[in-house]
Order: sequence, then structure tokens, then C-alpha cells
Amino acid sequence: MNSKAIPTKSNLMAIKKSLSLATTGQSLMERKKNILVREMLLLMPKVNEIRDQIYSVYSKAYLALQETNITLGIVNEITKAIPIDNGVHLSFRNVMGVDIPVVTHTPKKISLSYGLKSTNSKFDYAYQMFLKARDLTVKLAEIDNAVYSLANGIRKAQKRANALENIVIPNLIENIKYISEVLEEREREEFVRMKVIKARQK
Repeated sequence: MNSKAIPTKSNLMAIKKSLSLATTGQSLMERKKNILVREMLLLMPKVNEIRDQIYSVYSKAYLALQETNITLGIVNEITKAIPIDNGVHLSFRNVMGVDIPVVTHTPKKISLSYGLKSTNSKFDYAYQMFLKARDLTVKLAEIDNAVYSLANGIRKAQKRANALENIVIPNLIENIKYISEVLEEREREEFVRMKVIKARQK
């Protein structure tokens, strides 16, 4: 019981209103948690699928780079001719108060930025594989961060729902019971007192 609860009718009404709000809040937190869990479950198969793809693509890309280095020598200087990709943009979508990252990539039109005389088909293949690895990395970054944000939102919603269910609501119910009992006792005392006064007057 909250020791600060003063047993008055106005306090009783206020605490009953707080109990109604707390019950609604708990229901909303449970609903929020369920929606976030559903969103995360939709993303999980995509995470596993992209991770499998990215492992395969990076393996091919590094193998192709190794073969390129064997046939052409170390290709560090040639790769400097490839322009830096700055077409990645970050935005957010909101799901039940949780910001979910949305990573978009606008690739530039592929054009040869290196000389054909100093390269071969193995270099071209390695370049293509790393472009594919880049696209998958962008997708994985988006989904991984989305899953992390959702998991964090689920944890917070569950924590708040538990606090309402196990602490706030029981305290409010106990206060309502305490104030109601005190007020009823006062009414009984007042009733007895009035009966005694009337009896004396007679």
C-alpha cells in the first residue's frame, strides 16, 4: 500500500482513474510488443537468406581477387581507378513508436573506369562479385539494424508491461481497497453517531 495515499473520496476517484489508465496502458504495451514481434519474425528468414548469400558471394569475390592478383600481380593501383560509391542513404519508418532504419542504395551506372590493357576477365569478374557483395551488404545492414531496433523495442515494451502488471496496478488496487475500507468505516461511525444523537434527542 502506498503510505502517501490519503483516504478521501477525491483521492479514491483519482486512483480509480489511474487504475483504468494503467490497465489500458498495459494492454497497449502487450499489443505493441506483439506487433513488434510479428515484424521481427517477418525479417528473420530474410536475415538468414541474405547471410547465406553474402557468405557465398564474398567467398567468390575474394577467390576471384586472389586469382586476379596471381595473373596480373597486386592490383591495388588498378582498383584506385574505381570511383567511391556514395549512393547509400539512410531513412527511418516508424512501427508502434520504434524507428526502423531503411537503407537505400542508388547505384551509379556501371562504366569502365580502368584500362582494358592492364586487366583481364578475372579482374572484371572480381569487380562484378564485389559489386554484388556491396548490394547484399547494404540489404544485410538494413535488416540487421531493423531486427536490433525491433528487439530493443520489444524489450522495452515488455519491461513497461511487466512494471504496470506487477507493480503499478497492484499498488493502485491496494490503495483503492485501503481508501474504500477507511471511508466505509467512517460512514459506519457517522451512522452510529447520528443514531446516538437522535436517541438522545428523543
